[in-house]
Amino acid sequence: MAAAAPDLLFGLRNNFYLGAYQAAINNSDVPNLSPEEAVERDSIVYRSYIALGSYQLVINEIDSSAPTALQAVKLLALYLSSPDNKDAAISSLKEWLEDAAIGNNPTLRLVAGIIFLHEQDYNEALKHTNAGGTMELHALNVQIFLKMHRSDYAEKQLRIMQQVDEDHTLTQLANAWLNLAVGGSKIQEAYLIFQDFSEKYQMTGLILNGKAVCYMHKGNFDEAETLLLEALNKDAKDGETLANLVVCCLHLGKPSSRFLSQLKLSHPEHLLVKRMTTAEDSFERAVQTVA
Repeated sequence: MAAAAPDLLFGLRNNFYLGAYQAAINNSDVPNLSPEEAVERDSIVYRSYIALGSYQLVINEIDSSAPTALQAVKLLALYLSSPDNKDAAISSLKEWLEDAAIGNNPTLRLVAGIIFLHEQDYNEALKHTNAGGTMELHALNVQIFLKMHRSDYAEKQLRIMQQVDEDHTLTQLANAWLNLAVGGSKIQEAYLIFQDFSEKYQMTGLILNGKAVCYMHKGNFDEAETLLLEALNKDAKDGETLANLVVCCLHLGKPSSRFLSQLKLSHPEHLLVKRMTTAEDSFERAVQTVA
């Protein structure tokens, strides 16, 4: 039996999955790629730019002659770049998904899942991701099911991923997300996964947040705060870091208003911001009725 060809994009994918976006971009010059691998490489690089908030660069660089996978990534950049572009991006997305020639492209289906997940339209997201086919689609399914509070379905997806490749970074991540959602004794298992990542790979905001959330579940908010401040040093605008710091400060009895202000500025759509705003509005209304 011939040995499997080496996976030339392993390092690049891994950096992306673990949130080392700049490292993914800096180390993307991989020689000897096939045309298909080159498209995958480009789509990971552009998605890394999107993760860093460089939407306009992606929109400018991908032209209308680019392959479907890259067009899909451009659509994601467009959708995230400004609230004014959302409707146009969604209508293009729906049009492409109905096109028999490209509708089944895995990257297009992945982008559809990500966009409809953002829209909190979970059923629509699953319509395009549920068939799976790639590890990223399975991992996204796990996230969608957890958002729907269906850890039973998320667990089924995880089992599929474990059958394909138990040691895959995305399988490990999906396992950690599921453990965090289930809670209880599973928190320690999640912590060990993030700890393993932090020993093997460079420390990223994603790994630090993962460990911090485990500490928060265990009620160890001091330790969580230390990790989150380290994550904030890596990316001062990261929504998850800021949201976790707000929660952490509230538990520690420390002022959280600065982190909350930063979160409102850089991520006005964040669930925590929306919840706080709703609570503030209800409070205002209550005050009005008493006054």
